[in-house]
Amino acid sequence: MKDFLCINDFSTEQLKDLFTESSELKKLYKSGGKDSSLAGKTLAMLFEKPSLRTRISFQVAMADLGGSAIYVKPEDIGGIGKRESIKDMARVLSRYVSGIMARTFEHSTVVELAKFAEVPVINALTDWLHPCQAMADVLTVYEHCGRVEGVKIAFVGDGNNVARSLSFACAKLGMKMVIASPAGYQLDAESIRKANQISAESIRQTSDPAQAVLDSDIIYTDTWVSMGQEDEKQKRLKDFEAFQVNSKLLSLARPDVKIMHCLPAYRGYEITDEVAESSNSIMFDQAENRLHFQRALLKKLMS
Repeated sequence: MKDFLCINDFSTEQLKDLFTESSELKKLYKSGGKDSSLAGKTLAMLFEKPSLRTRISFQVAMADLGGSAIYVKPEDIGGIGKRESIKDMARVLSRYVSGIMARTFEHSTVVELAKFAEVPVINALTDWLHPCQAMADVLTVYEHCGRVEGVKIAFVGDGNNVARSLSFACAKLGMKMVIASPAGYQLDAESIRKANQISAESIRQTSDPAQAVLDSDIIYTDTWVSMGQEDEKQKRLKDFEAFQVNSKLLSLARPDVKIMHCLPAYRGYEITDEVAESSNSIMFDQAENRLHFQRALLKKLMS
């Protein structure tokens, strides 16, 4: 593999190989060990959107592996594809660094970077996909459920980039997902078709969150207002008010159901503080696994 842009680009075996590497490196670092396979390597981190988890996890992962990372804000370079074309930027960076990580608005930006770069390009989030998040999520599911095959996820909220990447991961790895969204916010039909082509009936949609959580192993939610949607905030809060993950919804699920959220969480909107702080919540194990998955991904792509 050269780049990591979309989960659909990889076979089930390749994805499982990344999980194995993630688990092994996690055990190594938890026990005080070290892997220096990226010594002398540098990762350029291009950000159009700010992030706590993405920046810190990638930067720490590179340091853990003996390499280094350069944080590049839009104003540092005059914007991605604005002051200088994306294809020229990709080719210049390829002469300087060993890998490029990009967190952008348009998905076409990372696609073009990968097309012209001679070094690996990692999609750290676009408005269309969030594959690193989805892979860390599945690692978390495996750790808490002891399996991935047959696990059922209820995704309650916006059919967004996280839901899309998670649907592809579920289809590739034998999981099931029900997405509960209000009208106008469902995951697009083409993405569901693609997922169900990989594994029949792996993904379905409903407008009823109560129905979605029945017999689910995981209840997953995300912000109702993503970056770039601030002008829609009041309308979105009204449209999603019946889709809050709260104690009432939790009471309809299995007693041992796990609660996931890719963070940042806006408590009192998509999730209540009571649920976020409950013993069912594995949100922070999930956040930690961004580091462990991305460490494995960087090693696979750049060593």
